[in-house]
Amino acid sequence: MNLLVIWLCALAAFAILLALPFVVAPLRRILVSRPLLVRFRQVMPRMSETERDALEAGTVSWDGELFSGRPAWSQLFAIAPTKLTPDEQHFLDHEVETLCAMVSDWETTAVYRDLPPHVWRYIRERGFLGMIIPKEYGGLGFSAYAHSQVVTKLSTRCASVAVTVLVPNSLGPGELLLHYGTDTQKQHYLPRLAQGVDIPCFALTNPNAGSDAASIPDYGVVCHGEHEGKRVLGLRVTWDKRYITLGPVATLLGLAFRAYDPEHLVGDRDDLGITCALIPTSHPGVEIGRRHMPLNAVFQNGPNRGRDVFIPIDGVIGGAPMLGKGWRMLMECLAAGRGISLPSSNTGMAKLAVRSTGAYARVRRQFKLPIGRFEGVEEALARMGGNLYAMDATRMLTASLVDRGEKPSVLSGIAKLHITERSREVVNDAMDIAGGKGICMGPSNFIGAAYMQIPVSITVEGANILTRSLIVFGQGAVRCHPYVLREMAATQERNRAKALHDFDAALFGHLRFAARNFLRTLALGMTGSHFARVDADVAPQMRRYYQQMTRLSSALALTADVAMASLGGALKRKEKISARLGDVLSALYLCSATLWRYERDGRPQDDAPFVHYAVRDATYKAQSALEGVIDNFPNPLLGALMRRVVFPLGRPYVVPVDSLGHEVAKRLIEPGAARDRLTQNTFIGADDEPMGLLERALAATLVAEPVERRIADAVRSGALDATLAPGEGAAELAARATTRGIITAYEAAALERHRTLVAAVVRVDDFPQDLGASLLRPVTTRAGEPLTPQVACRDAAPLSSTAMAEAANETASSPNAIAPARATAGLAR
Repeated sequence: MNLLVIWLCALAAFAILLALPFVVAPLRRILVSRPLLVRFRQVMPRMSETERDALEAGTVSWDGELFSGRPAWSQLFAIAPTKLTPDEQHFLDHEVETLCAMVSDWETTAVYRDLPPHVWRYIRERGFLGMIIPKEYGGLGFSAYAHSQVVTKLSTRCASVAVTVLVPNSLGPGELLLHYGTDTQKQHYLPRLAQGVDIPCFALTNPNAGSDAASIPDYGVVCHGEHEGKRVLGLRVTWDKRYITLGPVATLLGLAFRAYDPEHLVGDRDDLGITCALIPTSHPGVEIGRRHMPLNAVFQNGPNRGRDVFIPIDGVIGGAPMLGKGWRMLMECLAAGRGISLPSSNTGMAKLAVRSTGAYARVRRQFKLPIGRFEGVEEALARMGGNLYAMDATRMLTASLVDRGEKPSVLSGIAKLHITERSREVVNDAMDIAGGKGICMGPSNFIGAAYMQIPVSITVEGANILTRSLIVFGQGAVRCHPYVLREMAATQERNRAKALHDFDAALFGHLRFAARNFLRTLALGMTGSHFARVDADVAPQMRRYYQQMTRLSSALALTADVAMASLGGALKRKEKISARLGDVLSALYLCSATLWRYERDGRPQDDAPFVHYAVRDATYKAQSALEGVIDNFPNPLLGALMRRVVFPLGRPYVVPVDSLGHEVAKRLIEPGAARDRLTQNTFIGADDEPMGLLERALAATLVAEPVERRIADAVRSGALDATLAPGEGAAELAARATTRGIITAYEAAALERHRTLVAAVVRVDDFPQDLGASLLRPVTTRAGEPLTPQVACRDAAPLSSTAMAEAANETASSPNAIAPARATAGLAR
């Protein structure tokens, strides 16, 4: 017995000795943290200034909760949705509605190859280019949500007008001036931008630096030179840019380049870093190139260049103190702007696709059945509905975060990546359903323009492949993780004592964090997350989803830590693993936004199928992404262990079931509150335009269907002879049914109206043998002057309604003008 006690005491003493270095902080720092810090510094390359700027740009909000392993759902619902002010709502209902009525994708693309001149002038005169500029400078001073609503609605009508409006209100001179400009620069430029006197563009992309924008070879050398007859300090800049939206018509060029100071005129460094400057396009040496044509989209886009162009130091945004600060400026502005413009335009495009395709699927018949009743088409419609609900929810939540003062760099990247990707899926499904109607271009085509132009959004503001594989998790793991950024900062700290103290605190905090997530992930997996706590008042039917997302959050945090620990710096090169981890974080954000919107809208029961579909689809994809990470760990034993921890009882999540897809599709092919909420803020247009015509045909179809069933029942019962002579059809059968008293004359007229509208919907456009090429001559004024955007934009004076009408009439009456075609002009109501 004494020997046993002695043995146990010795074992306890040994355990205490082993634990002492980890429990006693001074010992721990000397024996554990110091050698690990040395090792970390050896394996971790020193962070460049541009890398630090990118990592530190923006803020962490709900993404931090998702990465915590235990999201506080009450924090999600603390994010109040932004409401439109009366002025913002009035602008949306009137100015935006009017602008939508003035344009169409077909006319801009096939007739004008640009926005019509009177449209350019209306955009400038009504303040569309200055939505984000405060009222004190003459702008509209709109919220991020109002900006998003405007772009969304414009995108349901015409991509070119949406891009023209969104670019000046996104990353560019206006936003950079607001945040970093000097008072003098703000007072001079912001009123001109707000009133449309100046048209801005921002030039970043170089032929040799696209996605790797930080390595742009464009440069400016600090020197003295002549400006307006005086010798001043400035920069001599050389650049070559392309893909610059609004560049061909811009009057104010925002320019990014790397600044050098070899003579040390402003400091003691040779390489100052990336710098942003403003240059009037009329400045000597600025060369505005010709136009690009991005996939048949005709928004103004093109190259520009300059060689040894001298600009005064006052041309740098923020003046001399901001030399070399351009990359941080761009990253901070992009953190917010990227979450508004492209998510809004692509959500608008998806709303157009869903509303029009749902109506078409009910109106168009094959085999005597609406094509929307076929399960193959129903499956595509269900995807469209579920995707759009999640997209619109993500757009609204991201805009509300920006309006709270956040600069959600990670979440804006997720919004841009996944809304544009899902928009592509929605438009592809719409095209598959439209079939031949969708592939024949013309004024009656409701989906062809969106189908052609969707890759533009995939490519710009961070190509989606790059964003998914390098940015979402690469930036998210550092910014959203509670300890990684602190560990990295400690390895870069030059003060040895502070570095050791900070590293020790971060490292052991990280280890405790990982241990908790290990235990939590295993427990949630073994119990199916049924006992996970939800600290918010949520819809009972949705409560299970919050528990499942808590489980996925814990699994993400644990798997990310294991990946970083096992792969180290190699994780940066393992882009597919990084991309899959980013997919899990993205799925959690999209689910969060979907559930947030459902609560925000007051839990409308009719919208529940959209929510169920979107969340189940996202959780299944998150599960698949986690499996992809685990299966590709370089150590098979580690992968097997992680699978047992994360999925101890197998795969818990499945794709949305067919019955759920049926409920979603049913809501898209018939009028109702759910369809209206899903496609809210969609421009319908005139009755004889594609969307207006589809809406009329859908309404007529609902009236006609019960009448047609009554006729069919009469035929089956023998009360009506359905034998038709050659050349006879539905009209003769309806007349016969009217004579027999089976239907009324009013119902017969409703059937005729239905047939007329359906015939107009299913027709496709045709053209002369040369596809009208002989007619596509330059549009001119009566005086013979080409009606170019430059002509339209040269006069900054406000345009009256009378003048606008005269401009439109002048264009229409020009002998070289092409009259805008209408798909169904003259169709009787």
